[in-house]
Amino acid sequence: MKTLALIPARGGSRRLPGKNVRPFLGRPLVQWSVRFAQDLGVFDRVLVSTDDEAIAQCAREAGGEVPYLRPPDLASDTATSSSVAADALKREQAAGRGYDWVALLQPTSPLRDPARWHAALAVARQGACDAVVGVSPVRDHPQHVFRMGADGALLPWADAGGLHQRTQDLPPAVRVNGSLYLVRADVLLSHDTFFPQATHGIVCDQKWEDVDIDTEADWVVAEALGRHYGRTG
Repeated sequence: MKTLALIPARGGSRRLPGKNVRPFLGRPLVQWSVRFAQDLGVFDRVLVSTDDEAIAQCAREAGGEVPYLRPPDLASDTATSSSVAADALKREQAAGRGYDWVALLQPTSPLRDPARWHAALAVARQGACDAVVGVSPVRDHPQHVFRMGADGALLPWADAGGLHQRTQDLPPAVRVNGSLYLVRADVLLSHDTFFPQATHGIVCDQKWEDVDIDTEADWVVAEALGRHYGRTG
């Protein structure tokens, strides 16, 4: 099973300028994903897709391969991860390198458990799904969530009957946490998504695994969790 590890790290970030080269617990953020992919030892190539030369140099210093800079149309706020991954796969194919699966490692999720990835790859090898993603238990169950009417009225988001049930009596609810994406290469190219119909979830139930850095507050919390739980590389 040939697998490409892709780390998407564009230069533009409105909320956290320069975040991919900013030191996170003493190491540039993008290097956490590069080193994790290398240390896992299961990927055929670790490729970084970026439009920024400073990020490219930082990634190369950690051992990541950056053979090209991403074109501007794939470095905008509206560019999707699936389109970036498709671009990388097509470039690899043009160079004579084909893959069965592509793994996406977002730099904004620097704290990962290798066991989750080994579990995901084991599921992929079984051939019963087209994608595997990391998920975390939700803090607030959807059955206990409301939407607000124009007049301020609280309206049940889902079945009102769920409001009268304890969380532990409801079916488990999870959400995508951003730490793990694995998809068949041909499915990604044909469907342009990391969430095809046959998608399997890997539960990441440790609080530090739920880190997804988008704001300054996220950064502060992520570093605090990393220190507290000893996830300092």
